[in-house]
Amino acid sequence: MQASLAKEVNRILILVAGGLALCLLWHSILPLVAVLALYIIWSTRQLFALYAWLVREEHTDPPDSVGLWGEFYTRLEHLFRQERRAQDNLQAIIQRAQESVNALEDVVVMIDRHGHLEYWNHSAAQHLGLRPDKDLGQPLTNLIRHPRFTDYLNQGRFNEPLEIPSPVNDSRVLQFRITEFGEGDQLILARDMTRLHHLEQMRKDFVANVSHELKTPLTVLKGYLETLQDTVPDEQTRLRRALQQMSLQSHRMEALVNDLLLLARLENTKADNTSQAVAVHGMLHRMRESALALMPEKHHRITLTVPEDARLLANPAELESAFGNLITNAVKYTPAEGHIHIEWWSDDKGGHLSVTDDGIGIDPQHIPRLTERFYRPDNSRVTQTGGTGLGLAIVKHVMLRHDGKLEIQSALGKGSTFTCHFPPARLVVKPAALTNG
Repeated sequence: MQASLAKEVNRILILVAGGLALCLLWHSILPLVAVLALYIIWSTRQLFALYAWLVREEHTDPPDSVGLWGEFYTRLEHLFRQERRAQDNLQAIIQRAQESVNALEDVVVMIDRHGHLEYWNHSAAQHLGLRPDKDLGQPLTNLIRHPRFTDYLNQGRFNEPLEIPSPVNDSRVLQFRITEFGEGDQLILARDMTRLHHLEQMRKDFVANVSHELKTPLTVLKGYLETLQDTVPDEQTRLRRALQQMSLQSHRMEALVNDLLLLARLENTKADNTSQAVAVHGMLHRMRESALALMPEKHHRITLTVPEDARLLANPAELESAFGNLITNAVKYTPAEGHIHIEWWSDDKGGHLSVTDDGIGIDPQHIPRLTERFYRPDNSRVTQTGGTGLGLAIVKHVMLRHDGKLEIQSALGKGSTFTCHFPPARLVVKPAALTNG
């Protein structure tokens, strides 16, 4: 480039020198003006030729030229070739990425920060009914009109997936997950969960049916065992001991069947919208007395803090089952002379019940799975406590039916705190309290 620039400067100097020589010969400045004008006209023509070459849509060879302009065309052509190669490589990568995304069975959709459709794969067209000729640039909520999906998208809390029926086929269940990227853009992934839902429903139906069928024979067995225990003479100690063990295990089996039936009802029925104003104060006081009588040999100290005017819109039976399971667990897993504290309070976030004990505690790695049915951190404690392993699963489902959540905090050797959080809409405020406020 430096050599071409030097040649062009030399060419201009030669032209100027020639023009000056003619000026001296003719005793006029016109030859110099004419030489410079010709050079300007030639350069202008090269400029127009460059513009015409650049604006052509199809690729053509650059115009023929010499000197600095020729070098300029050569450099530009080289840069254009590099750019075309980069564009071809990028286009190949984009095409390969689109082919791989289209090969996925999962739904992939991209929307901009305004919620308008930018891209989707073949599965999205199949499961969501998106059409490339009409739906590109349309708001996604105009095409997926399910209220839960609209709320999920507007709230922006995507840490948990959303499951709704497919807008194309109500018999198909889709699980949506949303990831944010760029400046407010969102990547939406959806998976067909129909088969898993069918399997889960089959499992629930099986457990419910088996539990229901076991209830009648267990009742008969318990009745005969109680009759035999009353009729067997006291001197037949071995037989009486066997009958006592059989009776104990039948009671344990009955508790398991009852819990399974309750859990099946909570899972398979809709939440009761006709909630009652439950007096939390009275309910917790009764539960405290029952907890003291559950294992009197442990001499637990159970304290209770609850306002007398505490009221909660809830299903009384379900609420009693959830609170009872938490308090019973605290009694079972707190050693002798231990302390259990039950507290109810309310604030701007809603109503809260906490059950705190200074028992054996739980390793934090087990906490995420504690609400799974039959899950236990330590199976050796099953025989000692005699529980069914369904208590916390029942608590979780009761809280879901009451728009709340269960929070668990624990550490080995430092006790545990189980807290039920209810939304503000579940609180009942007395008219007198509103007047005083």
